Amino acid sequence: MNTLLEVSGVSISFDGFKAINNLTFAIGAAEMRAIIGPNGAGKTTFMDIVTGKTKPDEGRVIWGEKGQSLLGLSEARIAREGIGRKFQKPTVFEDQSVQDNLLMALKNKRGPFSVLFYRPSAADLERVEELATTIGLNEQLARKSGELSHGQKQWLEIGMLLAQEPRLLLVDEPAAGMTPQEREHTTAILVEAAKTRAVVVVEHDMEFVRRLDCRVTVLHEGSVLAEGSLDHVTKNPDVIDVYLGR
Repeated sequence: MNTLLEVSGVSISFDGFKAINNLTFAIGAAEMRAIIGPNGAGKTTFMDIVTGKTKPDEGRVIWGEKGQSLLGLSEARIAREGIGRKFQKPTVFEDQSVQDNLLMALKNKRGPFSVLFYRPSAADLERVEELATTIGLNEQLARKSGELSHGQKQWLEIGMLLAQEPRLLLVDEPAAGMTPQEREHTTAILVEAAKTRAVVVVEHDMEFVRRLDCRVTVLHEGSVLAEGSLDHVTKNPDVIDVYLGR
């Protein structure tokens, strides 16, 4: 496997509680991975560490072909290195159109002048059209984002992350609060994205994880408890004990 991200021996405690305990695992360059586990298993803390929001007490977080350490880099710098994160609650600019949200997210020069005098080029508009088609919002480009349904706002936010051309996409519970049709479309967006980059989905919903049809990492008490296909991990007696309940 061509490893894109390697987390090795990472631990962190909050007030004596070990949120992450000697966590070690790796993600390939174009791979879909689901991370599951009970509440308090360390799923969110793992994402906080990878994105630079939280610094671990020990361990290594190695990124990319050059084996660069992400520890000590700012959140903004990590984002520029190509790690995008989508939180549970969508954050879009509600007063702006879908098109404007996507244009703002494009990976362009970010200096004060270029932002001030920014006029979208034909290539920018074409890229936005392409992104809107990918996320299924090409009919909604002129609409204000605040008017979109919950599911559509989630797709727009995924589109805004894809506009930044990340190499790794971290997605937190994308299926929460969606209709069955919306969830199906969300699956399709993420599966498509994982053909050209790494996508890590943290999810509680087993049906959604099953649809992703990917390798699953089960976290428990801040460490990897099991790894493999969903069928493989859900038959694991330890996983049944901690997660599924006998």
